[in-house]
Amino acid sequence: MKNKIIDIARRIGFWEIGSVDMNHLRYYPEVRRICEQNTCCNYGKTWACPPAVGTLAECQRRVEQYHTMLLFSCKYDLEDSFDFEGMTAGLQAFKKTVDAFDAELKPLLSDYHLLSNEGCGRCETCTYPSAPCRFPSKLHPSLEGYGFVVSELAQNAGIRYINGADTVTYFGALLFRQ
Repeated sequence: MKNKIIDIARRIGFWEIGSVDMNHLRYYPEVRRICEQNTCCNYGKTWACPPAVGTLAECQRRVEQYHTMLLFSCKYDLEDSFDFEGMTAGLQAFKKTVDAFDAELKPLLSDYHLLSNEGCGRCETCTYPSAPCRFPSKLHPSLEGYGFVVSELAQNAGIRYINGADTVTYFGALLFRQ
C-alpha cells in the first residue's frame, strides 16, 4: 500500500516524498508558542491551526493512532528571495496539490490524516471560532500547529528542507495505517 501511495504522490506532482520514523517524532511546545505569537497571522483564525487543532497532547494522540507517516514537499522557483507573490502563488499551488492527493486517497484509504501548512485558506473568511468548519472533510491541519519542527521531519524522512537559492519549499504529511 505504501508504495502505491508514493506512486500516487509522485504522479500528483510532489517534489520529494519520504517515510518518517514514527518512533522518533517529537512534539515541541516551543513551536506551539511560536504559533501563539501569531507569527504567520493564522493563530486563532482558522480551523487548521491552533488553538482549533487542539492541545499538543491531543495532536500527539491523533498522530499516534497511525503507523506510517509520509512527508512530502513541493519546491517552487522564485524571482529572488523577496518574491512574496511567488511564495504566495507557490503556497496556493501546494494546497491544490494536497487537495488532489486527498481526492486520490479517498477511495484507497478508509482512515488517514493529512497535514499541510500555513492555515487552510479555502474560504475567504473562516468560520472559526463562531461556527463549524464549512468543509471539515477537506481540512488539512498545519504541521507546525501539531508542534513539529518541519526541518527535523525532513531530515528524518531523508528529504531536503532547503532546495537552493530563490526557491521556497512547502511540506505536508500523510498519516495512515499499513
